[in-house]
Amino acid sequence: MLRSIYVKNLALIDEEEILLEDGLNILTGETGAGKSILIGSVSAALGTGSLKDLVQEGAESASVELTFETSSEEVSRLLEEMELPLMDGLVLITRSWRNGRSISRINGETATVAKVREIAQRLIDIHGQHEHQSLLYPKYHLELVDSFADKELLSRKEACRAHYRDWKETGRELEQALTDERDRVKQIDFLSYEISEIDDAALTEGEDAELEARFRRLSNAQKILETAGEAEQLTGSDNGALRDLSTASGLLARISSLDDALQDMSTMLVQLEDLCMDFNRSLNAFLDDFQYDERELDEIAGRLDLINRLKMKYGKTIPDILQYRGTQSEALAKLQDYDAYVAGLKSRLQESEKKLREDCAAITVLRKKSAGELAEQIRESLEELNFLDVRFEIAFSPLKEMTENGADDVVFLISTNPGMAPRPLQSVASGGELSRIMLGIKTVMAAKDSVGTMIFDEIDTGISGRTAQKVSEKMAKLASARQVIAITHLAQIASMADTHFLIEKQVEEGTTRTHVRKLKEQEITGELARILGGAKITDTVLKSAEEMKRLANAGKQRDQNP
Repeated sequence: MLRSIYVKNLALIDEEEILLEDGLNILTGETGAGKSILIGSVSAALGTGSLKDLVQEGAESASVELTFETSSEEVSRLLEEMELPLMDGLVLITRSWRNGRSISRINGETATVAKVREIAQRLIDIHGQHEHQSLLYPKYHLELVDSFADKELLSRKEACRAHYRDWKETGRELEQALTDERDRVKQIDFLSYEISEIDDAALTEGEDAELEARFRRLSNAQKILETAGEAEQLTGSDNGALRDLSTASGLLARISSLDDALQDMSTMLVQLEDLCMDFNRSLNAFLDDFQYDERELDEIAGRLDLINRLKMKYGKTIPDILQYRGTQSEALAKLQDYDAYVAGLKSRLQESEKKLREDCAAITVLRKKSAGELAEQIRESLEELNFLDVRFEIAFSPLKEMTENGADDVVFLISTNPGMAPRPLQSVASGGELSRIMLGIKTVMAAKDSVGTMIFDEIDTGISGRTAQKVSEKMAKLASARQVIAITHLAQIASMADTHFLIEKQVEEGTTRTHVRKLKEQEITGELARILGGAKITDTVLKSAEEMKRLANAGKQRDQNP
């Protein structure tokens, strides 16, 4: 549930916090008081609206923060998957603006708008002033039918999407394969040339590194020989370090018995002499074995040039080149065995189309089952909203082509007058009727999801009298199972409030500001009277407001204790 809305520096609001409660939370106020700002702020925080357009003129920063309380395991799982903090059943969604940039956060951690939306759709459902217009589009009808269905339909739709992708990809591959013969021959020649060029090189993995090491050694042969020879002379036994070490070792050996310290140093000197002798032998062996052949250097250089040319054409490494060769070889085999390849594609296309048709047929059956149950529940819900003689049906017709979502065209049909056949919803329903129909649908769909909060922004558009009373009763019933937040201009709906907030404008130091406050029990009647009576509130209007509130409370009590 949405526990609080905190808004700062947005439009006419300097800083306000609304602490919401369970049940039906009603927000009322004069036209232009700022009710739309609150809904706009919530939408902006949830990533479905613009925050920049709401920022107060001259403000350096602005923000809106929503605090949700939830026990949803799905929300906890999503937070863990997104590597966002868990906060003992609380979810804080914040969107802040500063210096022309806005940032979204979830539980204090920066989050993308996509993540915010994904979390939000598990927490709250917002019905804006014009959302009922979506009922005019049959695509939305199909979404509702599918949302109402059970998991079997969801599983079948996933299979349908996979088979559809395979069907389309195979079709594209077959179309590509059925190019004219000249193109096929040209492609065979091109692939053959590439494969032959790689095969002729007879590449082996790792040879480029080995060749580069040999090239480096041979191209520096003179420097190696001169420097190593000089080192041999400096360490040799003729005039080098080994001769001096041998002399020093003999001298120290004569006196080593006279002192223990001299004995240790004599031993160390012998070891140095042996080490120098070993080094000198190794260096001599290296010089004896070192060979330089200019032809070998030219051969290595040529081989490296070949490998580098192939790398520029076919891959950055030898394994990449060999992998490319394998891919081209497979493509060549398909073209060379053209008839078998095309036959295989045609067979695969037929098989994937068969599976897709089976999926579409199964989806249609599951949808019709779902649609029958949904239509009946919507009809019952509409009767409760003062559609007294309503018929509601969901009609199916096949699409011309199969899609990844099946092959059904779905449209809602309605008749609100006796003797009239049901017709498409978009051609017969008025704006006020669409608003009521959407409320009826929302009420039915609420039982299929775990969203804890629903917001209705002026769903009372175009209704009054008995119809308004029915809408208020429906919203109160809906609020008994989940939190409902509603902005309304109708006293009948406002009277059903479990918690009533007043949104009002005040002029402070020459500047107009919007404030939101929770009404006390004795203030609620006055606000209902204002809605009923307008500018002049008479005793009669006050008594009507009192009676309306009393009857609303009695009705809710009756529904809670049947």
